[in-house]
Amino acid sequence: MYKENNNKNIIKIFKDTNDMPILEDLYNILNEDTKTKKFAIKLLPFIKGSLKFFNNHTNVEINNKLIIADVYELGEENLKYGMYLFIDLFWDKIKIDRKKKKAIYLDEIWRLIGVTSNKDVAQFIYKIFKTIRKYGGSGVAITQDIMDLFSLEKGVYGRSILNNSSIKTFFSLEEDNIKILSENVNISEKEKIEIKSLKRGECLMFVGEDHILSKIEASEYEKTIIEGEKENEKNNYSNK
Repeated sequence: MYKENNNKNIIKIFKDTNDMPILEDLYNILNEDTKTKKFAIKLLPFIKGSLKFFNNHTNVEINNKLIIADVYELGEENLKYGMYLFIDLFWDKIKIDRKKKKAIYLDEIWRLIGVTSNKDVAQFIYKIFKTIRKYGGSGVAITQDIMDLFSLEKGVYGRSILNNSSIKTFFSLEEDNIKILSENVNISEKEKIEIKSLKRGECLMFVGEDHILSKIEASEYEKTIIEGEKENEKNNYSNK
């Protein structure tokens, strides 16, 4: 970091440990100057308030092949901060090597581009879907309610993500969601009826200009993963 000495010269100050700086380090620097104290105040919730768990060194192993960010325990108010933080971290990781194939999965995408989010976060998510292929990556957005995709800024970000997705997969939808979908995606009257009556595992896939009715069946290996816990519970019960 940089600091002004008594002679009004700017000098470099280096940490004497290997620890990366945390938010409190930034907070302390901002408090040293009257011009930047107003920014320090904005950091107070993250330093001493309900969000102070962000004021720590990360324990994420960023070099793992599979990284899962479980933000469920953050609570509704803090969720957007956690999701944004992790996505920013993953995005930096994605851009390192264009030749290496990778993918980012965003479950409950409505939290980031829906009405409870804000324009800056939604623009960042749109940027990922717009440019991720240039870095050898794929983006997968998942949500249970189509309407949530179009609840912020009249749906501009939801439409942008759909338009930049080469494959769109729709499972069974209710009437209201089908109406919203038809306003933003080219779907025939026949497909509207089909998508409403889809059974579990069935879906309507849009691959480029082709619309394909599909049925997804899990392999035996996938069934073991999905149903393994139930089988173990059954075996434990029978052994009693």
